Amino acid sequence: MPQVKNIEIKAYCHDPKKVRNILTDLGADFKGRDHQIDTYFANVKGRLKLREGKIENNLIHYLRDNQTGPKKSDCTLFGTNPDSGIKEILSRALGVLAVVDKEREIYFVDHVKFHIDEVKNLGSFVEIEVIDHSTKASEYDMINQCNYYLKLFGITQSELIQNSYSDMILAKNFMNDQLS
Repeated sequence: MPQVKNIEIKAYCHDPKKVRNILTDLGADFKGRDHQIDTYFANVKGRLKLREGKIENNLIHYLRDNQTGPKKSDCTLFGTNPDSGIKEILSRALGVLAVVDKEREIYFVDHVKFHIDEVKNLGSFVEIEVIDHSTKASEYDMINQCNYYLKLFGITQSELIQNSYSDMILAKNFMNDQLS
């Protein structure tokens, strides 16, 4: 299974068109728009999610600290078939923590992956992932690349998000339950 090291950020995106235009001006490779359902499962260590879409279908386990700004993520990816039945097995065995429903635009500039996301019940976001499939790149250099794009997009410190979408969904559901 492929091991991937990346440095990533997630931020609120008040102007997706601006980010899209910058990526177009950079000559980014647009992979398409994907409706993705990410199902997060209970587990002991890290996060485990099944991503179901038309472009990307993977079982993903990752370890990442919740922190604002560029953060290291160690991922293991396993390609899946949408009709495999793995979702039912994992749901029964582990239990579902959260489901994230989003429309995602996927772009690449070299080994940097960009997402412009519209997440149901949460809003618009941008993600930057500096990816190292060889796991030999310097973390320092990867963080610098991430910071370069943060500045280019005009993302401020107050727009950065430390948590995953699943954490945000769980917090929102908790607040809604408290208000009911």
